Amino acid sequence: MASVLSVRELRKVYPGKKPFVAVDGITFDLHQGEILGLLGANGAGKTTTIQMLMSTLTPSSGQISYFGKDLARNRSEVLKHVAFASTYVSLPWNLTVEQNLDVFGRMFGLTWKERRKQREALLERFGILKKRKEYVSKLSAGQITRLMLVKAFMIKPKVVLLDEPTASLDPDIAKDVCEFVLDQRDSEGISILFTSHNMAEVAEVCDRVLFLQQGKIIADDLPQNLARSVAKSTVELVVGDGLKRAMSIAEQLQLPYSVDHRLIQLKLDEKQVAHLLSAFADAKVTYSSINITQPTLADYFLHMVSREDKP
Repeated sequence: MASVLSVRELRKVYPGKKPFVAVDGITFDLHQGEILGLLGANGAGKTTTIQMLMSTLTPSSGQISYFGKDLARNRSEVLKHVAFASTYVSLPWNLTVEQNLDVFGRMFGLTWKERRKQREALLERFGILKKRKEYVSKLSAGQITRLMLVKAFMIKPKVVLLDEPTASLDPDIAKDVCEFVLDQRDSEGISILFTSHNMAEVAEVCDRVLFLQQGKIIADDLPQNLARSVAKSTVELVVGDGLKRAMSIAEQLQLPYSVDHRLIQLKLDEKQVAHLLSAFADAKVTYSSINITQPTLADYFLHMVSREDKP
């Protein structure tokens, strides 16, 4: 798979009496048509990394290449195809929505027809077309977030850096934004770097996840693999007959379990679930309900953050 963004040994150190290493020699690739999650606790280095990828912050060392071209040497050419949107960044408040998008489109070389066509379609898509004559200062936080997404995608970029794109949105609008992001990947082949503190959202949207801790990449894997690496599945059954037999089977299989009246809860790997239920059936253990809970990316995030906090 072709790489559209290549980062090699990227490092950012802030000088001082005690220099602070914000990003510590990270290396990764973003592939064509991939949505790559960038996760980590506050202060892990995510924002610093994105600023260096946007060339608004100069790296202390390392290399950033887009489309096989070094960013430092080909900044103007490269950044014509790279867009950015963040919940925490707005546009000039004393201009209207339309004026802001017109200025931005001109900066990226769009013709008047292209600017009008693309901005109108995206404003309508995000439900803010009627706000196009409004000053940005009159928009709500959620409307500004959607406007930033319009700004990012109206130039038809090849790469988009999305920093917390749904943080200020209501759940229904956030879901719509995620669907839009997936559609842009599938229909336009856009490659996206995606940061979020909503782990369910990341698991749904991202093809692969990087986890940053103290400026270093400590994990690079599929969301489901990261979840399974720190937590087991949970099986809960309300047993009608054979509770003691169920407990005996759990002990034979060396599975941690707890019992509360007729409810038995067991912790096990996902691949063991079918074997467990088969063993219960053979032992004629009957149950009136069953609930199977898979480990989540949130389990992984909380585990890694709690581990970092320990002395």
